[in-house]
Amino acid sequence: MHRCFELALRGAGHVSPNPLVGAVLVCDNKIIGEGWHQSYGQPHAEVNCFAAVSAENQALVSKSTLYCSLEPCSHFGKTPPCVDLVLANKVPRVVVANADPNPLVAGKGLTKLRAAGVEVVEGVLEAEGLWLNRIFFTWITKKRPYIILKWAQSNDGFLGKKGERTAISGQLVQRLVHRWRAESDAILVGASTATIDDPRLNVRHYFGKNPLRVLLDSSGSVPLDRHLLNDGEPTLVFGAFRLGLAPNKTFVPGNGPVSLLDVIAKLQQENCASLMVEGGAQVLQQFIDLGLWDEIRVVESSRGLGAGIAAPRLSAGVGLKERFELGGDEVSVYLNT
Repeated sequence: MHRCFELALRGAGHVSPNPLVGAVLVCDNKIIGEGWHQSYGQPHAEVNCFAAVSAENQALVSKSTLYCSLEPCSHFGKTPPCVDLVLANKVPRVVVANADPNPLVAGKGLTKLRAAGVEVVEGVLEAEGLWLNRIFFTWITKKRPYIILKWAQSNDGFLGKKGERTAISGQLVQRLVHRWRAESDAILVGASTATIDDPRLNVRHYFGKNPLRVLLDSSGSVPLDRHLLNDGEPTLVFGAFRLGLAPNKTFVPGNGPVSLLDVIAKLQQENCASLMVEGGAQVLQQFIDLGLWDEIRVVESSRGLGAGIAAPRLSAGVGLKERFELGGDEVSVYLNT
């Protein structure tokens, strides 16, 4: 099952809003086939797993155990049901970490396998499977994107100096952040961050797709020459429409301050299963105060600033998931418990 998880992670940033799924076919303690869901709309993990079995091992398939990180699907979507493929290959035993919470599946796949005489074992490394697919489970059960808040702070608790762009973290963390971006469907900042830092919010120091950029600019204060308004990358702007902008800018008009709940609802419509919020301090604090977050990733530098913009305050109900050092910076991951 651990191998299934390793394979599944290869699809991160490519399969959303589908789940991350890995599959391994084992006969006599030997892996004879393995696969993962590689891209949204493309064959699922089980299909790729069976396709990977060599000609000389085809006779072993009907004697094998299929391990899957998630229950095989039982409905027609962009691809045929994987359960039918398992039955067609006469696999006698299937082991899964988690049942699929999607109402279109929701145990129907496992029920169909059992009805056909297949031995089914579920709940193997269940907690690890839930963590692997925390974005998908949130997307299905809470009907909203999985929300990640991210910021970098000095060791004395400041995000940067007022009115100027301030580098906090090192190059290795920068690469990690760009990996996080590649794995996110959308990325959000407020007007002050867009104006002062002028971020591109794309993926440059890693590989993968760029997330949909989201800008909160209710008063129309962000200068038109900033990257989010001036380049050709798709950007969702919550604020009054303005002339003279580069293409691929979609405006969501409103009266007064932007409602974060409206932002989340719009991202759900856009099929964004995950959102990373990168700033600034006021926007991050709004998400925290509303309890509208699932995960917080804090990068802390080893150096101090002495003064500046205070980092957001963590609320009650925050649980530390992990902490590690990278290039002299400390990375802490918190969960909304």
